[in-house]
Amino acid sequence: MSGHRRRPSQQSRGGTPAEDVRTTGHRPSRHRPPGPGTSRRARRTAPEKRPEKRRWIDYPHRGRTGPRRWLPSIRQLLALFLFFFGGTAAAVGYAYATVTIPDPNPSTLLQNNVYYWSDGRVLATDGSVNRQNVPLSQVPADVRWDFIAAENASFYTDPGIDPQGILRAVAHMAEGGTVQSGSTITQQFVKNTYLDPSQTVSRKIKELLISTKIGAAMSKQQILQGYLNTCFFGRQANGIQAAARMYYGLPVQKLDASQGAFLAAAVNEPSLIQHADSDPTARAKARARWSWVLDRMVKIGKLTPGQRARYAAAGFPAPRKWTLGSGLPGQTALVQLARSYAQAHDPSITDSSLSRGGYQIHTTFDRKRTAKLARAVAKVRAQRLDPAHRSADRDVQVGAASVDPTTGRILAVYGGSGYAHAHYSDNADTSGVPVGSTFKPIVLAAALQHQAVLKPGEPPARITPASKFNGDDGIKIKDQQGNDVTDDKDPTGLLHQHNDTPRRWGHISLRKAMEQSVNTPYVQLGEDVGYRNVAGTAQALGLRHSSLAAPSAGFYIGTSTPSAIRMAGAYSTFAASGMRATPYSVTKVTHNGSPLPGFTAPAPVRALPTAVADNVTDVLRGVIARGTGTKAKALGRTAAGKTGTTDDYHSAWFVGYTPQLATSVVLFREDAAHPQLQSLVGVGGLQKVFGGDIPTEIWTQYMTDALAGLPDAPFPAPVPLGHGTDEPGAPKPSPTTTPANKGGKAGRTDRTGKNGKGGTLTPAPTPDAPITSPKCRHHKCR
Repeated sequence: MSGHRRRPSQQSRGGTPAEDVRTTGHRPSRHRPPGPGTSRRARRTAPEKRPEKRRWIDYPHRGRTGPRRWLPSIRQLLALFLFFFGGTAAAVGYAYATVTIPDPNPSTLLQNNVYYWSDGRVLATDGSVNRQNVPLSQVPADVRWDFIAAENASFYTDPGIDPQGILRAVAHMAEGGTVQSGSTITQQFVKNTYLDPSQTVSRKIKELLISTKIGAAMSKQQILQGYLNTCFFGRQANGIQAAARMYYGLPVQKLDASQGAFLAAAVNEPSLIQHADSDPTARAKARARWSWVLDRMVKIGKLTPGQRARYAAAGFPAPRKWTLGSGLPGQTALVQLARSYAQAHDPSITDSSLSRGGYQIHTTFDRKRTAKLARAVAKVRAQRLDPAHRSADRDVQVGAASVDPTTGRILAVYGGSGYAHAHYSDNADTSGVPVGSTFKPIVLAAALQHQAVLKPGEPPARITPASKFNGDDGIKIKDQQGNDVTDDKDPTGLLHQHNDTPRRWGHISLRKAMEQSVNTPYVQLGEDVGYRNVAGTAQALGLRHSSLAAPSAGFYIGTSTPSAIRMAGAYSTFAASGMRATPYSVTKVTHNGSPLPGFTAPAPVRALPTAVADNVTDVLRGVIARGTGTKAKALGRTAAGKTGTTDDYHSAWFVGYTPQLATSVVLFREDAAHPQLQSLVGVGGLQKVFGGDIPTEIWTQYMTDALAGLPDAPFPAPVPLGHGTDEPGAPKPSPTTTPANKGGKAGRTDRTGKNGKGGTLTPAPTPDAPITSPKCRHHKCR
């Protein structure tokens, strides 16, 4: 031991070392180290334990051993339940408060456009998605209940979700199966419209939340309409309207409860049931599901047992045969024409809006006559053309159009062979093929109406079909001022108008010149009438100003380029005695089921005086009877028309009509890779191709089929136009003398119109006389 005694620590009053209190702030331990006087036993006594702090959650239980240590108490279970319930409710409440109804998927907004024949059948569809949205009011009530019975019987009472269905789906997931929907109609509408079809838990939760909001924000009618318009039915059909068309060829309005039950079955398994027309397995599945849907209709009280029995007796409503293919099977020209007309008459219909779809376009096109026109073209092509062995027959194009003269309805169009044969333009509505001599009737109509300046400085003179003009080849042409018309291509600098042949016709009547398609009289007549009057008459007949050629001598013999449709319309005006019914192709357009304004049929207007139109028709009857269009006589009924050929043989036309139908046909050559008119020389093995040949054959074949069963209607008798004026230089008619009788005396006619022998004189028919229909009895004509 040290010589110094240890100094004891200072103590507080409580016996705690002052140093400890001051430095640590903690109460010193009661255990003191044993002093010299402490016994050994006392030194071996263990230090006292500190009392354990009380835990907020006594789990696992303190002071218990074995399983009891781990069993939660009632309080703990209740607390745990309240915690999770409250947390879940808070999470759901937060999610519901923060989730918003998203914008519809762009793909669900896409529809296709549907084009209809005049009889209501589907002509064609276009667009990337086969869907046409319809309002719920167009879906029959029985068909609506088919879907409700099959998919969601509590639709009108549930809040948009079905808890029992959800539990079934959760149980299936727990068993390791795929995620099932357990979906109501509202949930399926949400999935189709706002979400994607992925089978994930997160997508399912989002579906439930949005469905609840949709159920509160939208009416049941809106939800059911959206559901029916977005369901996929197989056969590339999205929505019930497309499904009705694909499976039954009907609009949804015409479905019955039995057909609706089949469609409700198709929604359940579209990839299989779409083949119910050909696959026995699919048919059996569809039949069983169809029967089940009808049973469900009885169970929910929407069909009586008697009605159910009648549907069963009628049999399974088998869908029509499904053929995959383009939505435009050979009807390219018809669709292009209808689209153009619709866009021209409603500014809201644009390329952009058409690409989004939803339009139902009802056309004037007659399904049967369109087929007959296509067959006529195919038949004559097969008979006359041989592209495999004759190069000139390659790239030959045909365009044709047929119009109702009284209404202007475009009944049939042939625009070409279509996309399947790499033909993408519409030959019937082309604007680059000269019409040739088919323009001459328009010049004649202008002359009959406006008269012609035959001598400079004098007033216009009356013109009739009997007026005579110089028909010789190579003559010079004068304008209204008496000046020679110039031509830069002629060595003399003056125009020397040519005909197809060098024949010297002399002065011939305009009727004769029309029948034989002599150019020189009509070029001179056109100059005498004037460009303004002729162009005005052309536009009054329905030709577009943009299609008319600039003033020139060639204008009067067809350098203008109206379409086949417009030429048929112009000749329709002659057929209708001067009343023009503008050709039109669309009768009605609806968008998403709502009709659009602006598609009222054009009202006929007076374009020509009746006497003028009927006299032109009388002249054109002679073209078929004894002129360049005699091949059309094979039609075997009253008809009028005009052939047309351009000087360089780049096109050949025939435009003709009866009182019931006007049709134009054009033939030309054009390589799709090099869009430029080529010569028709050599086509069909012919040195020269005229409008009176192949085009007239097509016209005659089509008109024979198209008019079958209709009566042979006559044209109105033309009103005489009085005495016409010949052009200066025409020989004056010589006095007519009656041949002498055998007795040496000239025969004389008395005032009763009888000759000296008491017989009635019948004047010999002349080419310039109006054509009258023969009187026939017992199949004999006189």
